[in-house]
Amino acid sequence: MQYLWIYIVAAVAVLALALAGIIFWKVRKNVAEAEARQKSKLKKQMTSNIAHELRTPVTTIRGYLETLIACPDMPAEKKNEFIEKAYNQTLRLTELITDMSLISKMEEKSAKFRKENIDLYDVANEVFAEFEDRIIAQKVKVENMLSSGTVLTGNRTLVYTILRNLVENSLKYAGDDITIHLECYSTIEKFCYLTYYDTGEGVPQEHLENIFERFYRIEEGRTRDVGGSGLGLSIVKNAVKFHGGDISVINRQWGGLQFFFSLRRQED
Repeated sequence: MQYLWIYIVAAVAVLALALAGIIFWKVRKNVAEAEARQKSKLKKQMTSNIAHELRTPVTTIRGYLETLIACPDMPAEKKNEFIEKAYNQTLRLTELITDMSLISKMEEKSAKFRKENIDLYDVANEVFAEFEDRIIAQKVKVENMLSSGTVLTGNRTLVYTILRNLVENSLKYAGDDITIHLECYSTIEKFCYLTYYDTGEGVPQEHLENIFERFYRIEEGRTRDVGGSGLGLSIVKNAVKFHGGDISVINRQWGGLQFFFSLRRQED
C-alpha cells in the first residue's frame, strides 16, 4: 500500500508537469501569434504610410514634368520655376527614402553602425553650426550647456541625428525669437541624462503621446508645407533606443516642448 501511494503521487506529479508544459506551450504559442499579428499589422500600416508619403512628391514631380512637356513654348522664367519646384520635390523624396532606410537599419540593430567615443559638446556645436544661418535669421538664442568632455560610447552619426532632428524641429515649428536649450543634468552610473527644450509654441496636449509615431501629423499637411520626411522624431526615438536609452516629452509650463532622454555612456 505504501508503494502504491508513492506511485500515485509520482504519477500525479508527472501529469502536473505535463499539464504545465502544455499550458506553457499554449501560452507561448498564443504570445508568439499575437506578436506576429501585431508585427504584421504594423508592417501593413508602415507600408500604407510609405505609399501615401511617396505618392505626394512623385505625383507633384509628374505634374510639373507633364506641364513642361505639354507647353514647350512656356516662358523661360516660368519653365525654370517649374524645374526648381520639381527638383525640390526630388530632394524631399530622397530625404524620405534616406530616413526610412535609417529607421530600418536601427530596428535591425545593424552592425554597420560603428561605435566610438563621442564628445556630446562637440557634436552639439556641429549641429548648431549647421543651422547657423537659420538660427540667425529666426533670431534664435542657443544655450549649449553641455560641458566639453561629456563623452559616451556610441554611433556618432546617430547621436548627431538625434540632436539635429530636435533642433530642426524647433526651427520649423516653434517660431522666431525663441531660445533653444540643451544640457546634461545628470550622469548616473553608465547613463547620461539630457534635456532639450525650446521656448516656442509647443504642441496641443492631446497630440503629445503620438509625436514619436512615424508620419504622425498634428495638422494635416503641416510637414509637407515646411518640408521634411515626417520621420524626424521617430528617428530620434529609435536612435535613443539604439543607445540603450529612453525619451519622453512634455509641454513646458512657460511655453515650448521639452524632451528628456538618456544615452548609455559605456557598453556593458
